[in-house]
Amino acid sequence: MIKKLAKIKYLPNNFQIIKEGDYVVCAVSGKNIRLEELNYWNVDLQEPYYSYIEASIKREEEKS
Repeated sequence: MIKKLAKIKYLPNNFQIIKEGDYVVCAVSGKNIRLEELNYWNVDLQEPYYSYIEASIKREEEKS
């Protein structure tokens, strides 16, 4: 069960939990991502992504 929003610092190969929680919100889709399932993020923008699809969408947006 997803309960509390976490605050995360995204690092190149990992992330650091700043404020304890169960999930973060995808910057593209707005979907909740459980921390155990968090695999995609952007270090420069400090944003999480639900899947490789949302990460690709964001990358294409940044190119334009």
